[in-house]
Amino acid sequence: MDPNHSYVNPCPLTRSNYTGLIANVHFTKRRKTTNFCSLLIQFLSIYWRSFVIVLWPLILLPVLVIETSEVRAMRCLYIIGIMAMFWMTEVLPLPITGLIPVVLYPLMGIMDTGDTCACYMNDTTMMFIGSMVIAIVIENSGLHMRIALLIIKTIGCSHRRLTLGLFCVTMFLSMWISNTAATTMMLPIIETVLVELEAQGLGRKFVEEESNGEDGTEPVKKPTRVTMVYYLVAAYASSLGGIGTLVGTGTNLTFKGFFENRFPESSGISLTSWMLYSVPVMLLMGLLTWLWLQIMYMGMFRPESKDARAIDIGVQGEKVAARVIEKKYKELGPITWHESCVGIFFIAVVLLWFFRNPGFTTGWPSYVTKSHVKDSTAAAAVVILFFILPSKLDFLRSFDMDPANRPNKPSPSMITWKMIHDKMHWSLILVLGGGFAISTGSTDSRLSSILGNALISLKSIDPFAILFIVCLFAETITELTSNVAIANIILPVLAEMCVVMKIHPLYLMLPASLCCSFSFHLPVGTPPNAIVTEAAHIKTRDFAIAGIGPSVITLIVTTIAFSTWGTYVFNLSEFPDWALEKNSTINIQR
Repeated sequence: MDPNHSYVNPCPLTRSNYTGLIANVHFTKRRKTTNFCSLLIQFLSIYWRSFVIVLWPLILLPVLVIETSEVRAMRCLYIIGIMAMFWMTEVLPLPITGLIPVVLYPLMGIMDTGDTCACYMNDTTMMFIGSMVIAIVIENSGLHMRIALLIIKTIGCSHRRLTLGLFCVTMFLSMWISNTAATTMMLPIIETVLVELEAQGLGRKFVEEESNGEDGTEPVKKPTRVTMVYYLVAAYASSLGGIGTLVGTGTNLTFKGFFENRFPESSGISLTSWMLYSVPVMLLMGLLTWLWLQIMYMGMFRPESKDARAIDIGVQGEKVAARVIEKKYKELGPITWHESCVGIFFIAVVLLWFFRNPGFTTGWPSYVTKSHVKDSTAAAAVVILFFILPSKLDFLRSFDMDPANRPNKPSPSMITWKMIHDKMHWSLILVLGGGFAISTGSTDSRLSSILGNALISLKSIDPFAILFIVCLFAETITELTSNVAIANIILPVLAEMCVVMKIHPLYLMLPASLCCSFSFHLPVGTPPNAIVTEAAHIKTRDFAIAGIGPSVITLIVTTIAFSTWGTYVFNLSEFPDWALEKNSTINIQR
């Protein structure tokens, strides 16, 4: 500092300045306190998964120290408790949670490693792999798109008929391929139809919401009510179609595997009996859901309403839509060898599944072998043929006079391993295996027996009331987490409830499995919901309101249909002898 320069304090310390300084110090402390709280909340919001992973097993530790003679059962309950929380909160990926029994079962003396690992690769898992490969082949061949466009052309091209056609097509495809693939396949058709109608001045796909602030933000695109119906049709139909067959969704296969593992003396679940019950129910649910969307958003039974006038596109509009569908169909070209073979083998495998154990006649395996044959055998056989047969008939031109027409490399097979590797849902194998491990571990450790004795008081409650409550619970909780995870958690409990109440195990287990697929309110409930929400910019509030109808419809139809039609199809009027195994120790009080 220059000694000749006199320093002048720019802010002399007066009484008022001192008071202000103290106030600033207190304000700074309060701000730091506020910042700490907000930072703590932010920290917990970021790392809450880590807290659940660490703290939840510690919270469950009292289960291990309970004084009881059934030590193995309590250890199994401890592991199931951990898996249930991890599956519901998804603090770990679902398949990784499914691996927990491989680690903890042997270490805690519940099951050997070999027996535990056997749960992850059984008939149901092979059935899942085979059905997924068949679905991938169908998608790769383009056969599904040809079927979809043919059905839509047949039904018609007004808004009501188009949405009905899309509903039927999506529901049918979802019976055999994943609901995600079925929904994704429908989106290009929906997009093209709506855009072309808008270009002809016959409707609007989106409207712009006015900005309610002065921040200069751009108006937000909002789907019209007609647009919402088209996209909701794709999402809802794919969820409903999944219940139509055993291979329609992982939840159905989870149920099949658990039921046959828990009750090995039963005749199991065949595709024939499943479809005999579920297809009529699926069609009824689909029709009522379509009617709900028509009444809610398209003015059905309200001809003078704004919604009804909005969908009146007239003859010109129907011609525009028909041209779009016709153009897309022509783009597919003539039916190919690949599509023909895939269609033939698809029909063949369905017939093999259907007639393996049809009930009204002798199944085809009895004419071939005395061994017990299951559906995974037919699925694996068709998968092998898909790898053997070529997707093109290039080899027929090997001796063509024109060298340019001769093939210089072998024809690719109908499916390659790369396709399977890219599109197969490998993670679901571990989720299914984790559920089967829960089932086997519960039985071996006698946890199922203990649980059965604890549920004896339920015998006094009317079974129909319990059925309704179970379906309501399954539909509600599946909105928040994975349907397969929920099925893995509730099916063991329902199995023991049925044994205790001396009612057929299918009476509660099968309807609950179906209801795990009914997620209609939240975009995160199932992949189709998320896909259409993003594609159509549907708000969560609007999605929740639209889902009221399908939720009520599926709940009522499932409860009534299974207690009537289901009782007839599956012969549920009597409690079967196979439900009480010789080694069961459940003490049923009479």
